[in-house]
Amino acid sequence: MRGTGGAGAVGTAGVGAAGGGAGVGAGGGGVNLLALRSHNAALVLDLLRTAGDEGISRLELAERTGLTPQAVSKITARLREDGLVAEAGRRASTGGKPRTVLRLVPEAGHAVGVHLDRDEVRVVLVDLRGTVVGERRAALDLGAGAEAVLGAVGETVAGVLPGGFGGGSEVGLDGEVRPGPAGFDRGSGPGAGSGGFDRGSRPGSAGSDGDLRPGSAGLDDGSRPGGAGRAGGSLPGLAGLDPALLGVGVALPGPLDHVRGVLHRVTGFPGWDGFPLREALAGRLGVPVVVDKDTNAAALGLAAGGEGGSFAYLHLGTGLGAGLVIGGSVHRGARTGAGEFGHQVIQLDGPPCTCGNRGCVEALCLAAVARGDLDEAARVLGAGAANLVGLLDIDVVLLGGRTVAAAPDAFTSGVGAVLEARSRRTGQDAVPVRVAPGGDGAVAVGAAQLVLGPVFGRGGG
Repeated sequence: MRGTGGAGAVGTAGVGAAGGGAGVGAGGGGVNLLALRSHNAALVLDLLRTAGDEGISRLELAERTGLTPQAVSKITARLREDGLVAEAGRRASTGGKPRTVLRLVPEAGHAVGVHLDRDEVRVVLVDLRGTVVGERRAALDLGAGAEAVLGAVGETVAGVLPGGFGGGSEVGLDGEVRPGPAGFDRGSGPGAGSGGFDRGSRPGSAGSDGDLRPGSAGLDDGSRPGGAGRAGGSLPGLAGLDPALLGVGVALPGPLDHVRGVLHRVTGFPGWDGFPLREALAGRLGVPVVVDKDTNAAALGLAAGGEGGSFAYLHLGTGLGAGLVIGGSVHRGARTGAGEFGHQVIQLDGPPCTCGNRGCVEALCLAAVARGDLDEAARVLGAGAANLVGLLDIDVVLLGGRTVAAAPDAFTSGVGAVLEARSRRTGQDAVPVRVAPGGDGAVAVGAAQLVLGPVFGRGGG
């Protein structure tokens, strides 16, 4: 992030951390002091996050942020008071007394990531470092209607929280899916007030002094709970199950409007067109909600996890899409519609696709998978990837999704062969192909980063 002189490292495109959505103007106008202080706290938190258990001293924080030592001392004092930061011992100094080292307290805040797929919902609970500390999944039919889908999401989210009552299935460390614990009153349904929810408890906004606190995701006011939404019904606030919960990130197939959290014609499920998913879920869950495409969320999670440069994440599961990171930022496009990779036509008058076109990469690829011809599926996927490489000149292609996870070698070798053939024709180096880390859980983990990103000054990608 670029700084603004002596004020420290202040982003020029707006503040993503707590501060009620106030921005730092790029045109050189006045700076909102509330947003400035919150942004600087986010910078400090991010450095503490990356320092790990070894921690970092106040002097190092000042040097790396450009803030004055006095400002860092005030910020870290507030963060310690809020339980986000703790002392991690002392470190020998080259002169003077030893320096006190500080570390982030990972369990002081949690975020939930939801992967809402066409046939299942997968939910993860992560701590402030992005480490998965809980996971559940449940079967789901995206075409069953809003009430059924939102109810299943609410149950599964509640089940993954520390005080939850168990919705969906538990995914063990060995990868086995087990039934969740009993206790949810399905007869009363979501919104009936059962299950141990605390109606009066919900994460609040940033404090009046602009400090970051557990229970505030630092999201703009548009994503905060405002009502039951179109689907009707609401769950009391989830903060009764986890007071440290910052919010819920939801990732699902597109296209959709990431900014407003409104779905468009989800491929194969046109009945969702125009549905205000963010508003409906925020009203039902009682916490801030962020919505994005599954592939964008996965790409954001990969970037937050250290994947650098410009890359494409290709997700092959019940559908096919791409998440694009260009210059370190997720590229969503002017209308948040970028990444509809699966619906590029590569065979004129080919087989029909659920999007209404014919000969789409997705239709051809899924048809090959259905008949067990993984070599052909990988070749088709490679043809689409080669088009993407030619358009964007990216550094690496990452593959993910449950279909890839079931046969990773077949897809990496098949896609890689197509890209190598392209490189021989163009005289350029072949773009490497790798399986994305995180397996088929990458989307849910990335969805949690939609919430964590603003806390650490990273915005939404």
